[in-house]
Amino acid sequence: MPAFRYVAVDTAGTTHRGTMEAASEARVIESLQRKGFIPLKAEPDRGSGFAAQFLTLDIGGGGLGKGDVANITRELATMLGAGQNLDAALRFLIETATSKRVIAIMGRVREKVRGGSALAAALSAEPRSFSKLYVSLVQAGEAGGNLTDTFERLATLLERQRSLAATVQSAMVYPTLLVITAVGSITLLLTKVLPQFVPLFEENGASLPTATKLLISIGDITANDGPWALLALLILGFIGWQALKDKRVRRWADGMLLRIPIVGGLIRETLAARFSRTLGTLLLNGVSLITALGIARETLGNLAAVDAVDWAISRARSGAGVAQPLSERRVFPPRMIHLIRLGEETAQLGPMALKTAEIHEEQTRISVQRLVSLMVPAITVVMGVAVAFIIGSLLTAMLSLNDLAG
Repeated sequence: MPAFRYVAVDTAGTTHRGTMEAASEARVIESLQRKGFIPLKAEPDRGSGFAAQFLTLDIGGGGLGKGDVANITRELATMLGAGQNLDAALRFLIETATSKRVIAIMGRVREKVRGGSALAAALSAEPRSFSKLYVSLVQAGEAGGNLTDTFERLATLLERQRSLAATVQSAMVYPTLLVITAVGSITLLLTKVLPQFVPLFEENGASLPTATKLLISIGDITANDGPWALLALLILGFIGWQALKDKRVRRWADGMLLRIPIVGGLIRETLAARFSRTLGTLLLNGVSLITALGIARETLGNLAAVDAVDWAISRARSGAGVAQPLSERRVFPPRMIHLIRLGEETAQLGPMALKTAEIHEEQTRISVQRLVSLMVPAITVVMGVAVAFIIGSLLTAMLSLNDLAG
């Protein structure tokens, strides 16, 4: 039975660490809860050898990663919800962290808090780790005296964002590997297999089929000029990457992305989920609408969507609401616009925005699954046709040699 390392606190706030053999992490958590503990971490025990040290090695620089921030937020929500004060919660984070970067950054935050600084101010001093959205929510939570609920909502927000991103990334792994395999297989046939038969064809003086001649020419070009073509693509990619730093070019490119069939729809669903969850979380934490819109726009990453939100902000200042200005720009899906309008009409914009996010997050997952289900067969068919064409052309040429010998 596998062993799991756990970290938990009791009702007195004492931290407990240890290992436990169980069938799964869920069983460890259940066992700790039955003993009256509040479980905070439960993960497979990798031991203390070189491999374990390598797996937990901190090779990054600068601020905290999104995963670290999400984990810190969830632990703070758990500790504060268990009745611990802020200093005890921060001390726990530092004592249980396995990353030197987390220890250093959260140590600085704790020192500022112990020195009389507000938590939001201490977090804002670490802009590479904690975003404007994060700091604003904490600031609103401190002002409203509901810091525990704030960290709970923040943890949910960050975990949903991480889950959505992981869904898209993991779904695209297999099609990407399939494309690489297809390109590699076809390149190998053209540059290594087919050239082996060229001397045989030349010695017999056979008149090769047009398809075989074409493939031999493509193979020669690939073998001789392929590295240069790859270098040219890398240079063009670098030039394109530099060009995207210009906001006009980036705005045009982002707008074109939204118009691509299937892919554009997936991007719109992702933007809708990200925008509505951020907006709803901010509004429920007492942030004003204009401020919430201004913060939510920073999380989008698509300038066409940012422009749409900017337009909504300018119109909302004059009392026009949010849904109508967003619908005029036709960036976000109609479903999101309709639900946002419903939230405005019922004075429940915050809760409705969160419900909208759940709908679009699920729609994004479904869209990703559909896209992958279309891509995998399409790539397989194209690869099969290409390989069949190469083998067929080679066999046709071989048959022409038999005819010549007869």
